[in-house]
Amino acid sequence: MADLLQSLTMAASGMEAQAMRLRHVSENIANADTPGYHRKTMSFQEAMDGGTVEAGPVRLDRSELVKIYDPGHPLADETGHYDGSNVDLVIEIADAREAQRSYEANLKMFDQARQMTQSLFELLRR
Repeated sequence: MADLLQSLTMAASGMEAQAMRLRHVSENIANADTPGYHRKTMSFQEAMDGGTVEAGPVRLDRSELVKIYDPGHPLADETGHYDGSNVDLVIEIADAREAQRSYEANLKMFDQARQMTQSLFELLRR
């Protein structure tokens, strides 16, 4: 019984971590055209209880910002350039799909463990 409850906990932690990842990906996509915006990245780490996963610290991608030439832009310098963002929409969409698939896999695992727990309770009632 404890193993079933532990698998529910593990699947729930995986769903929570992927939901956090999806939140950061959507923030990156929303700010793709924001001047000076640095892409947010995150990693996963094992939680202190062992067996579950949690979102690691959010880091800013320090890769070079794109220089955009627009002399009429209010942020343009004397050469007519300003800093764009370092968000690549292709990478963000790929990250979003990966997070979605991982979330769905954890959801299926959660549902399987829930069904097994429910079946066990039905057997114990007899």
